[in-house]
Amino acid sequence: MYRLLADVLNDFAFVLDCLSSAFPRAIRVVILSFSSVLRALCGVAAGSAKASLSAHFARWGNLGELNAKDSSQETVISLIGMLAGSVVVTWITTPIANWTTLVLLLAIHLETNRRAVRAVSMRTLNRQRATIVYHHLKRGRVPTPEEVSKQERIFEWDGVLRDGNDRVIGHCTVGASLGEYLTVSSSAHKATGSFETSDDLTALMTENAAGDCLLTSSGRSGGSLRFVMVLTKGTKSVDILAAWWTALAVAESNVSGEQVRSEVKGKRPTVQALLEKYTADLTMAGWDLATGAMETKSSPRVTITSPQAHLL
Repeated sequence: MYRLLADVLNDFAFVLDCLSSAFPRAIRVVILSFSSVLRALCGVAAGSAKASLSAHFARWGNLGELNAKDSSQETVISLIGMLAGSVVVTWITTPIANWTTLVLLLAIHLETNRRAVRAVSMRTLNRQRATIVYHHLKRGRVPTPEEVSKQERIFEWDGVLRDGNDRVIGHCTVGASLGEYLTVSSSAHKATGSFETSDDLTALMTENAAGDCLLTSSGRSGGSLRFVMVLTKGTKSVDILAAWWTALAVAESNVSGEQVRSEVKGKRPTVQALLEKYTADLTMAGWDLATGAMETKSSPRVTITSPQAHLL
């Protein structure tokens, strides 16, 4: 997603540069400044995406060699592009020819990059791929990264839960704060909006713990559920995966209100058994379950002790 987004931002900056000459000087400064901001955002998105893609392709630990070859190829492509541009520019003599060429080249650039992004089959399980894999496993088959890649969206809303028919059924926040967890739990399960004792709080958190994650949900709103997942000190990538699948299983059920709390507890063993059953098969199919791709930001970690939880 971010690799293609970087290209979109960069191409938009090109368009703004070409349009700037049609505006007064004061507005032109603002437009050129905004195009510089877009290029800066492009650099951040492209750099982070390149790091992930380089790690994906460096399957034998040859990351340095891969980056060296990539840099040399970029240099050669840039030289060829400058040579081709010097030939094409001699044919552009009117504004219509200028804009026609620009739009055509930008369309070719975005389409080729879209095809390149679609051709990559990542082996790590992010939130969207984990959702697709879960629905395949429910039907008794283990998908390969190539099969899942064909079903992925390039641009997807963060934290969206989808059912087997690709409908949005909920939202899950991974790596939420303890305060957000308590707010959602109290609004769903306590009419007063508060907890009576620290023991009550500890019992609720222990009951909702999915593996080494704390998972809770608010009531159903508009046909969908909102989940929050708090990561504990010992959380691993497979624990986040199991908690995500638990949220999917609960969101697919028809429970609401107070039943959601018990449903989270009831679905946890079923999901854990599903994960243990197919762990070896997923690894053989090419999936990397050890690398965490579902936690996309620095999240607070908590530890649960009696009588209360302490934020690390």
